[in-house]
Amino acid sequence: MSTVIAHLRTALYLAGFGVPVLPLRDGKVPFGNCRACAKNACGGRPNMKRAGACRCTAPCHAWAAATTDPAIVTSPLWTAAWERTVCVGYHPGGAGLTVVDLDNPAAVTWARETLPVTRVVSTTRGQHWIYRGVMPSHNAVRPGMDIKSLMSYARWLGPGTGPVTALPDAVRALAVKEDTTPAPGEVVSSLPERATWSREVATGCRHTEGYVRTGLDRGLALVRARSESGAGSQAFGVARFLAAQHTACPGPCGLAAAGEEIVTAAVLVGVPEPYARRAVTNGLEAAVERAA
Repeated sequence: MSTVIAHLRTALYLAGFGVPVLPLRDGKVPFGNCRACAKNACGGRPNMKRAGACRCTAPCHAWAAATTDPAIVTSPLWTAAWERTVCVGYHPGGAGLTVVDLDNPAAVTWARETLPVTRVVSTTRGQHWIYRGVMPSHNAVRPGMDIKSLMSYARWLGPGTGPVTALPDAVRALAVKEDTTPAPGEVVSSLPERATWSREVATGCRHTEGYVRTGLDRGLALVRARSESGAGSQAFGVARFLAAQHTACPGPCGLAAAGEEIVTAAVLVGVPEPYARRAVTNGLEAAVERAA
């Protein structure tokens, strides 16, 4: 069986299970855009962030070209690409998955000691750990470790072994690129007066003001206590826990205002504001995804 046929069969097999696929060329990277899409002149595909209405049937726009449509996979434009393909890629986020790409033995050892067990796929230099659930993709979250989920692609290296388990908070927290907390004097973020949580911004909350305020204040104290390291990760955890308490509320619950208080607490102990804001946003979204 030729390599082209093998890649095509693999792609159709994955597409049949709802896994969006795409061809990868030399270097194990996506094919370049066609002339009409060169330099993103078309505006990008509708499923891309801030993209236009491009519906090109060629494998353009990298991960955004991934599809489960067998008619596209076997189309003339894609067939031409399969003839130059070195391996099959897929869009993990489109399949509802997150891949923790461990690129060396040290990263694998760390994962075994830290992360919940899940399906494992062997790679040339390490392993892919596959979790059920999606999150933003990030590179170099730790030495030798990338996260591939939404708006990213991964190589298909086989089904792997073991059951696929739910995406844990420990992986989501890796997206907060903050290993140590700088001294408060090094904070460069300005802190204008921000909104605070109150009943006025939580008119649809089913909890009493005292209940919410007590939980939020305890969470803020936990963040402020991380003056040496880990304040960003703590902010993620506080935001996730807080949001989880409100998944059954009719809303609004004023979580944006509560999030601003958590961001402020993290910045005051030295977390750069972009990191703090991203940690809080990821935490709030993680609770919503878990409840869905």
